[in-house]
Parts: sequence; C-alpha cells; structure tokens
Amino acid sequence: MSDVRSVVAHDDLFIRRIREQWTEQLGRRLDILIAGCGRPDPLRVERMEARITGIDEDLPELRAIVPERDDLDTWALGDLRSVPLPPRSFDVVYIDFLVERIQYAELVLDRILAGLRPGGLLLIRMRDRTSAYGFCDRLLPGWLRRAVWRRFVPQSTVGPLPAVYEPVTSRESLHSFCLVRGLRITDDLRGNSGPALYGPWGGVARSICALVDRLSGGRRTAAHDEVTLVIRKPQNHFARLI
Repeated sequence: MSDVRSVVAHDDLFIRRIREQWTEQLGRRLDILIAGCGRPDPLRVERMEARITGIDEDLPELRAIVPERDDLDTWALGDLRSVPLPPRSFDVVYIDFLVERIQYAELVLDRILAGLRPGGLLLIRMRDRTSAYGFCDRLLPGWLRRAVWRRFVPQSTVGPLPAVYEPVTSRESLHSFCLVRGLRITDDLRGNSGPALYGPWGGVARSICALVDRLSGGRRTAAHDEVTLVIRKPQNHFARLI
C-alpha cells in the first residue's frame, strides 16, 4: 500500500499495528524498542501492557530530551553499533527518524533487526534522501545548517542533528534491504513532515523544494519527504534472519 498522507495518519497507523500485534499475542506484554528516542514525541500505547526501551546516539542535543520522556521504562545513549541489544528481545521495533542521521546505517539496522523476535513488527519513519527536502538537507554544509536552523524550524524542534543520508535512506533502497533479508512490507506511506516546511520561513523552504523538483525533472520530488514503512519479520526459519 502506498500513499501520501498526513503525519497524524502515520501515527494512527503505527498505533493500530501495535494494537493488532498485542491482540495476536493474546494480551501478553509487548516489549517495544524505540530506536531514535531523542525526539520528544511519546509513543502512546494506552490500555496495552508494554515495556518500552529507548536507544539513540549520545549527542548533546539529545541528552536533555531523553530523560524527560515519560513513555520510556529504560533507555541508553551511545554508539548504536555496540549499545547492548539482546537478540530476539522485542515484539515491536520503532525506528523514528534515525536512519538518515547515522553512519553505518545498514549495520545498525541489522543489529536492531537481531533484537526483533520472529513475527515481530518493524516500524520505520525516515527522511527520504531522494526527495527535494532530503537532497537539500544532506547537501547543506554543516556550518550553514547550524546557522539557519532556528530561523527555519519550529521552536521546539530538536537539533540540528547530523544529516548523513547513506544510500539505504531512500524508499527504493529500503525496499531492497527488506527483500534481501526476507522481510515483508505490509504498509508503505509517504508524506511531508520536514520541520523547515512548517517553521517561520516555511514558504521559502517549500519554494526551494519546488524549485529542486522542477530543475531535477521530478527526480528530486517535492511531493513527499518522509517514508513510513510497516514491516514484519517472518516466522519462517529459512528466511534470512539476522
């Protein structure tokens, strides 16, 4: 399923899929991992028994945010290539705008997948490097990005965080990643949520993205900047499971 929808629709989709997972497990407690917990947005799983763990990079911008989240039972900040992740420990893994801002993204994804139980859900939300917004975000020099950040984004936005955008951070590459690892994509949505589009200079940001779209002949689309996937790790032991 592929569509362009609002951020609210994406949030509703994730909660529905988590609730379905909880129902399938006959009400057993859900163990949930949030990878990218440095954003202040809580994962609301009311009326479900859940234990939520958060992990993220150890960055100054995140150290003040993570301890304030009231939905996390436990959390850790550090190098995501080595932060402890017990294998097959989670029923749901939510990767929240993390993939585009880390190095060694495929290695980190494989480590996170190893922590997901067979039959578990992988929920991914990330910025698309091939979109006009992602193109501008990753090409903007770091010093300039830091200089203009507060002028362009809403006041409460965390950052600026790194903009790495390795090849896996595109919709097509992520589909290939899932195919190689025997993962099944059940939902595929696209939308616009780039913070610069909704800040004080949002009109300027949208105009820049529209210009990039036109100059690239649509290859760097302004129609979306966010990719949201719901992925299931199969029970099949012969699939390539990390």
